[in-house]
Amino acid sequence: MSAPLLELDHCTLRFGGLTAVGDLSVAVPEGALMGLIGPNGAGKTSVFNLITGVYRPTMGDVRFGGQSLVGLRPYGITARGIARTFQNIRLFGSLNVFDNVRVAFNRHLHNHSVSSLLRLGRFDAEEKKIAQSTTELLDIFGLTRFAEEPAKSLAYGNQRRLEIVRALATQPKLLCLDEPAAGMNPTEKIELTRLIAEIRQRFNIAILLVEHDMTLVMKVCERIVVIDHGVKIAEGDPAEVRANPKVIEAYLGEETPSAAIA
Repeated sequence: MSAPLLELDHCTLRFGGLTAVGDLSVAVPEGALMGLIGPNGAGKTSVFNLITGVYRPTMGDVRFGGQSLVGLRPYGITARGIARTFQNIRLFGSLNVFDNVRVAFNRHLHNHSVSSLLRLGRFDAEEKKIAQSTTELLDIFGLTRFAEEPAKSLAYGNQRRLEIVRALATQPKLLCLDEPAAGMNPTEKIELTRLIAEIRQRFNIAILLVEHDMTLVMKVCERIVVIDHGVKIAEGDPAEVRANPKVIEAYLGEETPSAAIA
């Protein structure tokens, strides 16, 4: 059996006397589409922050491709092949849509500052390739017509889409989506469900999804990890998680028919 793409190995995260994540072990295989769910304050975003280097685990290890990520800065982890979006959208609002995506290709630049200053041929060739790749991504996600508009002028759903496109421009092996459906209307959520599945297939990457919308999670995820107060209480396919008494209790505070979290 091959090693997982991402592995959290008995990770604990403490802030003084508060334990945000407690002895958590999670494995994400290559190409997986997994969900990470839990009630408000369960520690889901803290787990993402451990994965992406915002926080360093108090105990335990985070491995990607078999190598530890502990101690790496977020940009170093992005260079390893992990990209993320945020619960609160973090676009460059004053930059246009095209430049928001183009800037994410910078980590793949091979030319040094002298080539850039002198505008040597290989620099121009690389810039043209990046422009072409940016255009292709915008086209795939239906954002081409907004290319010259400031990112802050986009409708909310398109801002969410743009943030995902920018993350994909880093050419990740693992995409971490933090509450991508937050603030979306029902129509936008239906489209997002389709989009997430298409991203995994088209780009051949793994996706780890934090989301409160259980309808979306149950439809799109193949496997789901449930945490409560930073501790894993369940893991399995959607049907197993939906029927798990601990999950029902964590969400509703009482043992209730499983359909209540469907």
